[in-house]
Amino acid sequence: MENVVQTNNEVLFHVEKGVGHILLNRPKALNALSLYMVDEIGKKLAEWERNPAVTLVIIEGAGEKGLCAGGDMRSFYDKRGDNVEEYALQFFSIEYKMNLALHRYTKPVLAYMNGIVMGGGIGVSIFASDRVVTERSKLSMPEMNIGFFPDVGGSYFLNQMPGQMGRYLALTAHLFNGADAIYLGAADYYIQSEQWNELKSDVQTEDWTQAGNREQVSAKLVRILAKYGTTNLPESPLAKVQDKVDHHFNHHSVADILDSLDRSAAEGDEWAAETANTLRGKSPISMAVALEQLVRGKEMTAADCFRMEMNMSMHFMHSHDFYEGIRSVLVDKDRNPSWNPATIHEVKQEDVEAFFKNPWEGGQHPMDQK
Repeated sequence: MENVVQTNNEVLFHVEKGVGHILLNRPKALNALSLYMVDEIGKKLAEWERNPAVTLVIIEGAGEKGLCAGGDMRSFYDKRGDNVEEYALQFFSIEYKMNLALHRYTKPVLAYMNGIVMGGGIGVSIFASDRVVTERSKLSMPEMNIGFFPDVGGSYFLNQMPGQMGRYLALTAHLFNGADAIYLGAADYYIQSEQWNELKSDVQTEDWTQAGNREQVSAKLVRILAKYGTTNLPESPLAKVQDKVDHHFNHHSVADILDSLDRSAAEGDEWAAETANTLRGKSPISMAVALEQLVRGKEMTAADCFRMEMNMSMHFMHSHDFYEGIRSVLVDKDRNPSWNPATIHEVKQEDVEAFFKNPWEGGQHPMDQK
């Protein structure tokens, strides 16, 4: 067993019988990702990928509440006006490179998506090869609640979801469950949370150093997972509204989506009325930018999606709504943001497009740097 003395215990690593373990270890903060954590995870993934003694990786969160509630967004608010761009450049480039490394990883990665899995928590799990959810899983891309955008590869993975469901989840920040995650293609196995320790024990009793090549390791892991994963899933609430989501969110602008929802609401559709009401509580500029993001991301590779998101994240450091959103949700917690512009009809297309400009035009993009 590899023993490493760590001065900071926000994320813990160890290797046993060929299995690399990553434990997000900030349970009091719902395992929110700090700059230190994303940096260490990225370094460890690279080290283990090169090390033939490590054949698979397990990612999980400490405590009972969940895997990870996302990135530590409060830190950006605290640094506003004080070199926040430099901090953002460091944080997002390191985080996105780590997410992309997971997407490209050449060894199986088992992610335990139990409890709260949001934003950056989805980023450290959705790109894993084998993703496990439970009856306790609560997932979302909640960035719209703070006037940000669905990052950590959302441009890529939200576009992989059925129909227009990615747009719906991005714009509404809707909370979905484990059965939904299976339906969306965001997870692979559904187990009861009480089975996880037994499943992990089954994995750990094997000596993976003798398991063979990637295909053999994967096949062996899948056999264990299949023993626990149920095919008798609860019904997915999102599957029931897929047709409605496709009908309303197929439009090319947020204003048209709202008009479509309003028409159905006027005819007595409660879901449409609730959805329109939800959208009207979000940042108009952030919604318009997120919709444009998903339109552009549809034809992009994962690497190009992360490049685009890197550009976007830097522009959001100058967005009024980003800091106002964090203030209303994470600082004052009054849930009463004052968005600017206040309505979707006041959002100008040139303001939306400005979020996609490459701040490093003519120079080396941070996603291209080692």
